[in-house]
Amino acid sequence: MGTKKSKTPIRTTEIKAVNSTSAAAPHFTWAPWLVFGFAIAIYLNTLFHGFTQDDAIVIYDNMYTTQGIKGLKGIFTKDTFFGFFKVEGKSKLVSGGRYRPFTPAMFAVEYQIVGKKPFLGHFINVLLYGFLCFMIYKLLAQWFKQYEDKKLYAFVALAGALLYAVHPLHTEAVANIKGRDEIMSMLGSVVALYALIKYVDTSVNKYLWMSMVAFFIALLSKENAITMLLVAPLSLYFFRKSSFFDAIGATAVLWIPAVLFIAIRTMVLGFDFGGAPNELMNNPFLKWNGSEYLPFTPLEKFATVTFTLGKYILLLFFPHPLTHDYYPKYIEMMHFSDWKVLLSALVYVGMITFTYFGLKKRSVIAFGILWFLITISIVSNLVFPIGTFMSERFMFMPSLGFSLVVAVVLSQLDTPQIGKIPMYSILGLIVVLFSLKTITRNSVWKDDFTLFTTDVNTSKNSAKVLNAAGGAMTAEAFKMEASPQKTEMLQKAVQYLNQAIEVHPTYKNPYLIMGNAYYYLNDYESSIKAYENALRLDSEFKDASTNLAVALRDAGRNAGEKENNLEKAEKYLTRSLQLSPSDTETLRLMGIVKGLEGDHKTAIAYFEKVALAEPKNASAYLNLGAAYRNSGDLIKAQENFNKAQAIDPNILKNSQ
Repeated sequence: MGTKKSKTPIRTTEIKAVNSTSAAAPHFTWAPWLVFGFAIAIYLNTLFHGFTQDDAIVIYDNMYTTQGIKGLKGIFTKDTFFGFFKVEGKSKLVSGGRYRPFTPAMFAVEYQIVGKKPFLGHFINVLLYGFLCFMIYKLLAQWFKQYEDKKLYAFVALAGALLYAVHPLHTEAVANIKGRDEIMSMLGSVVALYALIKYVDTSVNKYLWMSMVAFFIALLSKENAITMLLVAPLSLYFFRKSSFFDAIGATAVLWIPAVLFIAIRTMVLGFDFGGAPNELMNNPFLKWNGSEYLPFTPLEKFATVTFTLGKYILLLFFPHPLTHDYYPKYIEMMHFSDWKVLLSALVYVGMITFTYFGLKKRSVIAFGILWFLITISIVSNLVFPIGTFMSERFMFMPSLGFSLVVAVVLSQLDTPQIGKIPMYSILGLIVVLFSLKTITRNSVWKDDFTLFTTDVNTSKNSAKVLNAAGGAMTAEAFKMEASPQKTEMLQKAVQYLNQAIEVHPTYKNPYLIMGNAYYYLNDYESSIKAYENALRLDSEFKDASTNLAVALRDAGRNAGEKENNLEKAEKYLTRSLQLSPSDTETLRLMGIVKGLEGDHKTAIAYFEKVALAEPKNASAYLNLGAAYRNSGDLIKAQENFNKAQAIDPNILKNSQ
C-alpha cells in the first residue's frame, strides 16, 4: 500500500513512512562523494604533521608497536598501555584499564612498513575519516528510505553528514594519529547499523554478517561502541516503525560480538574495572585541603559533571576556543548554586522531556537527542570514571546526534512561501565557518611544541598542559645555542612549571622538568632543589634521582673550577657519588679535588676506579700517573704514563 504524494513539504519531524520495503532510498547520487571530499579536503593540512600527544603511548614508544608484526601477540594479549609502561600495574593508572588492540595493531603494521614516520598514519586517518563520513550519509539515507518526502530527507541526510564531516570538535580524533581509535570505533558502529538496517529491509544474510563483524571491530577499537546496543533497536523503532520488542529482537545479533568482546577483555584485563585513583591527573574529582587530596562529595561531583555536560553542548554549537586539555583545574569544582550548572541541568531536563514525548511520535529530533544522550553517557563520568573532566574527542560519536538534529531543524526552513534558499544558505554558512575553524585548528596539531604552547593559553589553569608546555619549551631550548632567546624560553618554562605545581601541589613531573630547565640555565643549585622536591614526593622517582646525580656533579665542577671552592665541590660530588657510585666523570672530578687538597692516596683510588671502568681512556691513565707522581711514586707514575701513551701517542705532548 502506498501513500499519496504531499503537495507541500512535510512540516513535521514525525515519520511518514510507506509500507513497501522496495521504496527507493532518498538520495542525491553525488551527495556521499561530496561529503567524502569535504572530509578529506579540510584535513589535508595534517598530512605532513609530526607525532603528537599520546602517539608515544601507542606508536613510537610502545614496545609492541615498534616490533611491527611480531608485536601483534602482545598487543592483543595485554592492556593497551602495557607496551608503553612495560610493567604490570602502571597500565591501569587509568581506572579499569584499556583494551583497544585494533588500532595499535594497525599502527604495528604501519611501523613494519615505514618505521617511525608519521605521514602514513596521518594519511590513513584522513582516508578513514572520509570513508566514515561517506558511510554516515549512506546510513542516514537508509534510515530515511521509507519517508514520503524523499527530497526533503535527502537534504537531511546530506546536511547531517556534512555537518558531522566539518565539525571542529573532531580535529583531535583526526589530526592526532592516536585518535584513530575514535575513527574506527565510530566507523565500525556506523557500518554495523547500516548493514543491520539493510538486512532488515532486504533479508540478505551478508548484511547480518557484515553488521556483526563491523561491530566487533568497533568494540576492539574503543569500548564506547557498546552504546550501539541501545542505539540499534531505537533506530529500528524510529525509522522502521518497529515495536520496541521487535526492534530489540531484530538487533539481538549485535550481542554476539559484544559478549565475545567482553569475554576477551575479561580474559586479558580481569574483572577489575577499577576504582578512582587518588592522583589528580588520573582522577579529577579530588580537592586539596592544604595537606592532602580528598574526594569531591557526591553533590560536588554531580554538579561538576553537570557543568561539563553543558559545556559539551556549548562547544557543539560554538566550537571556540578549543583545547586538547580539560584537566584540573581548567574546570573548577562546581556547585548547584552556580547558574551555569543550573542552566546545564535545565537544558538536559528539557532534552530528556522532549525525547519522552517524542518517542510515541517517532520524532527524528527525539532520536537525534537520544543518540547524543546514550553515546555521551559512557564518557560523562556518570557511568564510571574516565580520568579527566571532559575531552573534545569524546564528542566524536555523540556529535552525530547533534548534526542530525540541526539538519532536521534546517529542513523545516523549506516552506512554500520562501523555498529552499534559507535552508541551503544557513547550511552553507555553517559548513564554511566550521571548515575554516577545523583547518585552522588542525595547524595547532603540527607537533607537541605547537600544541602545548598554544593550548596553555586556553587551559590556563590545567596542571597537565602547564607541565606539558614547560616540558616542550625546555626540550626545544635544549636544542638551541646559548642566546637570550634560549634563556627567555627556559625562564618561561619554569614559570609554567611553577604554575602547574600551584594547581597540583603533589605533582612530581613539573619538578623534574624544572630541574632540567634550571640545569640548562646553569643554575645548578635551583636544579638540585627541584630534583630534591620531586624525590620528596616520590623517593623511587628514577629519572629525578638520575638527573639529581648529574646536577650535583656539575655543581661540584662549577664550585671547583669557577668558584675555587674545593669544600663546596667535594660536598656536591660526594652526594652525586652516593646516587651514582660508578659515574666516571664524578670519580674523576673527586680525584682532582682530592689531589688539589693534597690527599694523593685518595685521589689515586678515585682515578684507579676511572681507569678500571674505562681501560681504553688515555686520559684516565694520564690522571692516575699524575696522582702517583704527586704522591712520590715515580715508577707507578711512569707505568700509567706509558699506558696512556700506548692508547694515544700524543697525549703527553698535548697535556704539556
